[in-house]
Amino acid sequence: MASSSMDIDAPAPKFVLDEFIAAALSGTPAGLHPFFESFRTLYTRKLWHQLTLKLFEFFATPTSAPYRVDVFTRFVRDFEGRLNQLRLVEMGVKVAREIDNPQAHLVFLTELLARIEGGQAEATERTPREGAEVEGAKVLLLATIGHAKLVYGDLEGTKGDMDKAWQVLDGLEGVDSQVNAAYYVLAADYYKAKAEYAPYYRNSLLYLACVDPATDMTPEERLARAHDLGISAFLGDTIYNFGELLMHPILDALNGTPHEWLKRLLFTFNEGSIGKFEALAPLFPQEPILQENYAFLRQKICLMALIESVSSRPSAGRANLTFPTIATETHLPLEEVEHLVMKALSLKLIRGSIDQVDGKVSVGWVQPRVLSTSQIATLGQRIGDWTKGLEGVRGRVEVSV
Repeated sequence: MASSSMDIDAPAPKFVLDEFIAAALSGTPAGLHPFFESFRTLYTRKLWHQLTLKLFEFFATPTSAPYRVDVFTRFVRDFEGRLNQLRLVEMGVKVAREIDNPQAHLVFLTELLARIEGGQAEATERTPREGAEVEGAKVLLLATIGHAKLVYGDLEGTKGDMDKAWQVLDGLEGVDSQVNAAYYVLAADYYKAKAEYAPYYRNSLLYLACVDPATDMTPEERLARAHDLGISAFLGDTIYNFGELLMHPILDALNGTPHEWLKRLLFTFNEGSIGKFEALAPLFPQEPILQENYAFLRQKICLMALIESVSSRPSAGRANLTFPTIATETHLPLEEVEHLVMKALSLKLIRGSIDQVDGKVSVGWVQPRVLSTSQIATLGQRIGDWTKGLEGVRGRVEVSV
């Protein structure tokens, strides 16, 4: 039986079941023979769903690895039009991993895509559900092809496939989670290659929403994703709300590793604690990219400190924040306060106005964010004070009535 090094782009010869099974039984380990006997029976009886399940079982068997490409190109290809097209592509994606040659790898995937698109054009009796499955299969294949191109260094080709995949995905409803995951992990990894931190951050979180990290990712993948999400959160020039990341269990992958301090730094930014930031700053050389962007990070923690300063005050106290107060709480020189406030306004982190004459800031709204335990305690105290105030008002009203 031919191995995965076969010429996969050659035209498929006329399929003869008995010849294929005989060659398989003579060319594979005895442990795989029951699969081929089942293939014969299910194929003959045209039980395509059951045959699909058996094929998945075969492809998941470690000893099948050297024979997967041959089984797919010689056997599955004969009846691939009869299968659920999304399940077919899932098999194809798994099989493609056995092809080491970059050109052959891409040929295998692009030819499968062409056959699916050709079958879609010829089909006249597909139900809406079947049509959606075909569209989902196309997205999964385009994302897989795009990821292969990314690995091989073709960023332009990756972007083209990514855009095509999104055009299809954007119009689908009720998409299989693995289809969404394939697109979002491609987009995230593309933006990582481009060093575009904010889009990487958004797409990585969307990817994590489509998978179960505990079962769908290896410990190494979880650690790498958590690390890269932390870096992108720090360096993303539009990311000032870390709430979704802070609540995600992916950060637990950092526990007990040399990168655990990044998790503490994330919570430090969320709290706007300049003191904690300065305490962790000596660790920045462990991540050279953070050290190189220290000035940006310093400005970002000052902005977070400003948000915390505003949030920790009752509404009445936000109307007359003085420049000296802000300077003290953000550890900035007085002459830099106005620029910081203008930056916060431009980023829509706060809404309000600046009185340059009196050196005061009035804030009417601050961007919501996830609160730490100490911040929740402060908020609870403010609610308690507000409740007591209401009780006092009610008492005075009752006396006057």
